Amino acid sequence: MNKPTGKQIVFWILLSEAVGLLSGLLSREGTALYAELLQKPPLSPPGWVFPVVWTVLYGLMGLSAAKIYAAPPTQARSRGLNLFIAQLIVNFFWSPIFFNAQAYGFALAWLLLLWVLVVLMTLQFRKVDRTAALLQIPYILWLTFAAYLNYGVWQLNR
Repeated sequence: MNKPTGKQIVFWILLSEAVGLLSGLLSREGTALYAELLQKPPLSPPGWVFPVVWTVLYGLMGLSAAKIYAAPPTQARSRGLNLFIAQLIVNFFWSPIFFNAQAYGFALAWLLLLWVLVVLMTLQFRKVDRTAALLQIPYILWLTFAAYLNYGVWQLNR
């Protein structure tokens, strides 16, 4: 297994963090509305938790992708990186769908698509690098919790 270079790690982490930052910036007004006006389900964390958790998750995503990128070229590596990019694109659009469009039911379906892509990506990563796959576990768990929150907001704010 090849180890990723420092430049590769920085590139993949910055790419991941930039996607999250841009999505968050585009959703700022909707996020403020969410924080102030919407009913939230039990176990909803305070607003400051979300950017902290997402910053960590995007960092883990980037590190994981760097490990896969540094691996010798194989079909599993290519599939894994393609799924990584696909899930990053789907991830980017969830916040504008949920916060700006306030399309909570559609956002839940979109989130389930994201969850499936991340699980498929993790399975491909596992074929290439076990650690890279394990780094995705917190992401999968958070998406599962996010689906609960998304469903709760959808049901409470019809």
